[in-house]
Amino acid sequence: MRFQKLDLNLLVALDALLRERSISRAAEQMHLSQSAMSSSLARLRTYFEDDLLVPVGRKLELTSRAEVLKEAVRDILMRVDTTIATPPQFDPSASDRRFQLAVSDYTAATLIPHVLALAEKQSRTLRFDLIPVPGRPQRALESGDADLMVISRPYALPDHPTEMLYEDELCCVVCNSSRFARSGELTLEQYTAAGHVAVQPPAMDKPTLENWFKERYVKAERIEVTTFSFVSAPYLVAGTERIAIMHARLARIARKSLPVTLFALPTPPLRMQQVQQWHRHRTRDPGLIWLRGLMHEAVVRMDTGPDQDLPG
Repeated sequence: MRFQKLDLNLLVALDALLRERSISRAAEQMHLSQSAMSSSLARLRTYFEDDLLVPVGRKLELTSRAEVLKEAVRDILMRVDTTIATPPQFDPSASDRRFQLAVSDYTAATLIPHVLALAEKQSRTLRFDLIPVPGRPQRALESGDADLMVISRPYALPDHPTEMLYEDELCCVVCNSSRFARSGELTLEQYTAAGHVAVQPPAMDKPTLENWFKERYVKAERIEVTTFSFVSAPYLVAGTERIAIMHARLARIARKSLPVTLFALPTPPLRMQQVQQWHRHRTRDPGLIWLRGLMHEAVVRMDTGPDQDLPG
């Protein structure tokens, strides 16, 4: 099919080329030969009267025209997928759909096990890919790399819909052999003077990371260890006098298998809201509507288990 003398099939090839910046990888993604993809690129160059991809050293880089086209082409294909290619109904028991979920390791350890348990009751054919929340979340949604993101509300994207999932509070985690655990209390003075283990998510840009630290580590004067992983934090206080600030749900899981004690923050309490977010063009996608509902069910399942009280 042609529109304005352009073979619309070439838009899919263009999308792959601009995303991959590689003829061979784009060909592999589309299950084409490299020569066929090279032919598509030649036709696209002729139509747009632009090289689109140019060699810089050993890599291919986008021209300025290609940079403009990249997001526009992806948006067009997302709209087509949502309005035409997506089935009008979704039956999980008969679907082999693969859902791409962008989540932190905190979410992967706390909420996602309940999502998978509930999903398995309805389907043994659905597939789930967990991917890290990228440094530029908007691109993950708009490129189709992520169907759904679970993210802290302050870092959600303003251009796409969100739904509140749950709140979690932050708490302090210390080793059972530490002076804090032995005394049974953690004062503000002790908290301020102690060494801390801080989580520093690798995907965050500098301004966001500065806000992250300002929110979580107020009055913590000595950050002695940083880690990219929420899950690793309680392991890094074991055998030390350090304090890790953690989401309470994850801390309670850690307490079951590690020699750690939980304390409430001696600073003003801080609660974090977790939301799910999806592309605005996919709000009516029946599969995502089902998945979003499953997420809410998983929250109920997660919060009705034992060990929900946080020591003060």
